[in-house]
Amino acid sequence: MSRPTSKSELIAAARTRHAALDTFREAQPQRALTRLNPRTGWSVKDILAHLTAWEQLCLGWWRAGRRGETPALPAVGYKWSQLPALNAAIWKAHHRRRYADVVLDYRASFAEILAAIDGLSDVELFSRGQVAWTGKNTLGAYFVSATSSHYDWALKLARQCVRPTGGG
Repeated sequence: MSRPTSKSELIAAARTRHAALDTFREAQPQRALTRLNPRTGWSVKDILAHLTAWEQLCLGWWRAGRRGETPALPAVGYKWSQLPALNAAIWKAHHRRRYADVVLDYRASFAEILAAIDGLSDVELFSRGQVAWTGKNTLGAYFVSATSSHYDWALKLARQCVRPTGGG
């Protein structure tokens, strides 16, 4: 599927890719969703918490911009070159949470980010220069990265997490 370039494409891609992740997740026994992948050290639960955290970061950037502020990108205390450290901090903050609680937040965050996108126009989302803090990017590029593109990444990693490791 190509990268969305309109609000309707973004909403459709986000829904479709999120649904694919949910279909996969719901077909697995819960123990498989909380088992750590020995190669990455992450579980499907950790992936869901990661997605939620990044959706919330994106929503925070958008809200700050609406208030006329310039958000800390990607997060307070982190530069884009420090994404591995930020992702490790997100993992550490959520790793010990209960699966059911992570899923509740994951569902609520998805509804929240879809509502935010739905409240924006194509111009606001995909025309350059609409939002000062996005620089040469569009606001839509940030929402695509936090939703549909991220859900694709998550599904690939989730499949690796539940794949049997072989042996006895």
